[in-house]
Amino acid sequence: MENITCNFVVNGQAEEISLPPNRTLLHMLRENLLFHGVREGCSHGECGSCNVILDGKLVNACLILAVEADGLEILTVEGMADGEDLHPIQQAFVDESGMQCGACTTGMILSTKNLLDANPDPSREEIKDALAGNFCRCTGYAKIFESVEAAAETMKGGQQ
Repeated sequence: MENITCNFVVNGQAEEISLPPNRTLLHMLRENLLFHGVREGCSHGECGSCNVILDGKLVNACLILAVEADGLEILTVEGMADGEDLHPIQQAFVDESGMQCGACTTGMILSTKNLLDANPDPSREEIKDALAGNFCRCTGYAKIFESVEAAAETMKGGQQ
Protein backbone atom coordinates (compact mmCIF):
# COMPACT_ATOMS: atom_id res chain seq x y z
CA MET A 1 0.00 0.00 0.00
CA GLU A 2 1.49 3.30 -1.09
CA ASN A 3 1.63 6.24 1.31
CA ILE A 4 -0.38 9.41 0.69
CA THR A 5 0.86 12.87 1.60
CA CYS A 6 -1.66 14.93 3.56
CA ASN A 7 -1.64 18.43 4.98
CA PHE A 8 -3.29 19.40 8.24
CA VAL A 9 -3.33 22.30 10.64
CA VAL A 10 -3.06 20.72 14.08
CA ASN A 11 -3.40 23.02 17.08
CA GLY A 12 -2.56 25.97 14.83
CA GLN A 13 0.56 24.35 13.35
CA ALA A 14 0.77 23.32 9.68
CA GLU A 15 1.78 19.68 9.24
CA GLU A 16 2.57 17.63 6.14
CA ILE A 17 2.62 13.89 6.67
CA SER A 18 3.06 10.88 4.44
CA LEU A 19 0.97 7.99 5.71
CA PRO A 20 -0.81 4.83 4.64
CA PRO A 21 -4.37 5.44 3.42
CA ASN A 22 -5.78 3.15 6.12
CA ARG A 23 -4.25 5.06 9.08
CA THR A 24 -6.91 6.52 11.36
CA LEU A 25 -6.85 10.12 12.49
CA LEU A 26 -6.38 8.79 16.02
CA HIS A 27 -3.24 6.86 15.13
CA MET A 28 -1.84 9.65 12.97
CA LEU A 29 -2.21 12.13 15.84
CA ARG A 30 -0.74 9.75 18.43
CA GLU A 31 1.95 7.98 16.41
CA ASN A 32 3.03 10.49 13.78
CA LEU A 33 2.55 13.75 15.67
CA LEU A 34 2.86 12.45 19.25
CA PHE A 35 -0.32 14.06 20.59
CA HIS A 36 -0.94 11.56 23.36
CA GLY A 37 -3.91 13.49 24.75
CA VAL A 38 -5.91 11.80 22.01
CA ARG A 39 -6.68 8.52 23.76
CA GLU A 40 -7.56 5.16 22.32
CA GLY A 41 -10.40 3.62 24.27
CA CYS A 42 -12.85 1.41 22.46
CA SER A 43 -11.78 1.99 18.81
CA HIS A 44 -15.48 1.89 17.85
CA GLY A 45 -16.61 5.48 18.47
CA GLU A 46 -18.47 4.58 21.66
CA CYS A 47 -16.35 5.96 24.51
CA GLY A 48 -15.31 9.49 23.45
CA SER A 49 -11.71 9.11 24.61
CA CYS A 50 -10.39 9.95 21.14
CA ASN A 51 -12.50 13.09 20.63
CA VAL A 52 -10.94 15.93 18.65
CA ILE A 53 -12.45 18.99 17.03
CA LEU A 54 -12.15 18.71 13.26
CA ASP A 55 -12.94 21.93 11.39
CA GLY A 56 -15.14 23.03 14.29
CA LYS A 57 -16.99 19.73 14.70
CA LEU A 58 -16.51 17.24 17.53
CA VAL A 59 -15.54 13.84 16.08
CA ASN A 60 -14.28 10.45 17.18
CA ALA A 61 -10.76 10.27 15.73
CA CYS A 62 -10.88 6.46 15.77
CA LEU A 63 -13.65 6.47 13.14
CA ILE A 64 -12.04 8.82 10.64
CA LEU A 65 -9.22 8.02 8.28
CA ALA A 66 -6.45 10.60 8.41
CA VAL A 67 -6.69 11.10 4.64
CA GLU A 68 -10.31 12.23 5.13
CA ALA A 69 -9.01 15.11 7.24
CA ASP A 70 -6.54 16.27 4.56
CA GLY A 71 -6.61 20.07 4.40
CA LEU A 72 -8.64 20.45 7.59
CA GLU A 73 -7.97 21.99 11.01
CA ILE A 74 -7.67 19.70 14.01
CA LEU A 75 -7.79 20.72 17.66
CA THR A 76 -6.59 18.32 20.34
CA VAL A 77 -6.59 18.94 24.08
CA GLU A 78 -2.92 19.95 23.84
CA GLY A 79 -3.91 22.85 21.58
CA MET A 80 -6.30 24.36 24.12
CA ALA A 81 -3.67 25.57 26.60
CA ASP A 82 -1.73 28.78 26.05
CA GLY A 83 1.77 27.64 26.86
CA GLU A 84 1.76 26.76 30.55
CA ASP A 85 -1.62 28.46 31.10
CA LEU A 86 -4.49 26.01 30.97
CA HIS A 87 -7.66 26.85 29.09
CA PRO A 88 -10.51 27.71 31.52
CA ILE A 89 -12.16 24.37 30.74
CA GLN A 90 -8.98 22.47 31.54
CA GLN A 91 -8.51 24.50 34.70
CA ALA A 92 -12.10 23.85 35.80
CA PHE A 93 -11.56 20.09 35.47
CA VAL A 94 -8.49 20.44 37.72
CA ASP A 95 -10.17 22.75 40.24
CA GLU A 96 -13.41 20.75 40.48
CA SER A 97 -11.75 17.30 40.48
CA GLY A 98 -13.50 16.38 37.24
CA MET A 99 -11.09 13.55 36.47
CA GLN A 100 -9.61 10.58 38.18
CA CYS A 101 -7.58 8.18 36.04
CA GLY A 102 -7.50 10.56 33.06
CA ALA A 103 -8.49 8.07 30.36
CA CYS A 104 -11.70 9.93 29.49
CA THR A 105 -10.68 13.43 30.57
CA THR A 106 -9.32 14.75 27.29
CA GLY A 107 -12.43 13.63 25.43
CA MET A 108 -14.64 15.16 28.12
CA ILE A 109 -12.73 18.45 27.87
CA LEU A 110 -13.12 18.61 24.09
CA SER A 111 -16.82 17.69 24.35
CA THR A 112 -17.16 20.50 26.90
CA LYS A 113 -15.43 22.95 24.56
CA ASN A 114 -17.74 21.91 21.75
CA LEU A 115 -20.76 22.47 24.03
CA LEU A 116 -19.66 25.82 25.46
CA ASP A 117 -18.70 27.17 22.04
CA ALA A 118 -22.29 26.54 20.92
CA ASN A 119 -24.06 27.17 24.23
CA PRO A 120 -22.17 29.27 26.80
CA ASP A 121 -24.86 28.83 29.48
CA PRO A 122 -25.99 25.19 29.37
CA SER A 123 -28.39 23.62 31.82
CA ARG A 124 -27.37 20.46 33.69
CA GLU A 125 -29.56 18.46 31.27
CA GLU A 126 -27.81 20.03 28.25
CA ILE A 127 -24.45 19.18 29.80
CA LYS A 128 -25.53 15.57 30.28
CA ASP A 129 -26.69 15.39 26.66
CA ALA A 130 -23.44 16.93 25.36
CA LEU A 131 -21.32 14.45 27.31
CA ALA A 132 -23.47 11.41 26.52
CA GLY A 133 -20.90 10.17 23.99
CA ASN A 134 -18.19 10.04 26.65
CA PHE A 135 -17.76 7.10 28.98
CA CYS A 136 -16.06 7.39 32.36
CA ARG A 137 -15.37 4.31 34.47
CA CYS A 138 -14.13 6.12 37.58
CA THR A 139 -16.65 8.79 38.56
CA GLY A 140 -20.34 9.14 39.11
CA TYR A 141 -20.18 12.08 36.65
CA ALA A 142 -21.18 14.66 39.32
CA LYS A 143 -17.68 16.19 39.47
CA ILE A 144 -17.49 16.20 35.67
CA PHE A 145 -20.79 18.08 35.41
CA GLU A 146 -19.61 20.50 38.12
CA SER A 147 -16.41 21.06 36.13
CA VAL A 148 -18.42 21.98 33.03
CA GLU A 149 -20.63 24.34 35.04
CA ALA A 150 -17.56 26.00 36.60
CA ALA A 151 -15.94 26.41 33.17
CA ALA A 152 -19.12 27.99 31.80
CA GLU A 153 -19.19 30.45 34.69
CA THR A 154 -15.54 31.37 34.25
CA MET A 155 -15.89 31.81 30.51
CA LYS A 156 -19.05 33.92 30.88
CA GLY A 157 -17.05 36.21 33.12
CA GLY A 158 -14.68 36.89 30.22
CA GLN A 159 -11.78 35.06 31.82
CA GLN A 160 -11.03 32.93 28.76
